[in-house]
Amino acid sequence: MALTQRGALRSQKADASEVRKRRRRWVLAMKEYRFTEYFENEVLRKRRYLRKEWCVRVVENPIKMERQENNRFRFWGEVEELGGRFLRVVTLRDRTTIHNAFLDRGFKE
Repeated sequence: MALTQRGALRSQKADASEVRKRRRRWVLAMKEYRFTEYFENEVLRKRRYLRKEWCVRVVENPIKMERQENNRFRFWGEVEELGGRFLRVVTLRDRTTIHNAFLDRGFKE
C-alpha cells in the first residue's frame, strides 16, 4: 500500500472515530433534555425542518440568552445546517425542557 493511501486510511479512521464520539455525546445530551408535548406534537409538525439536536446545541451554546415572562428562557444560536440562520429556542423554567423553537429572522447579534 502506498504511503498516501495509508495516510488516507488513517484520516478516514480518525473521521469515523470523531463521528462516533459526537454520536455518544449527542445521546448523553439528549438524555438530559426533555421536550414538551406541545413541542413534540405542534412545533415539529409545523416546522419539519427542525431537528431536536439543533435545539439542544443552541441551548448548550447560545449566542444570547434572556429570561422571558412566565419563567421561560429564550436562547439564540446560529445553525450551520440552516445556512447560518438563527434559531430561537424557548425552554421552561428548568432550562432543560424545550417548549418551542423557530427561525428568528429579526435577530441581530
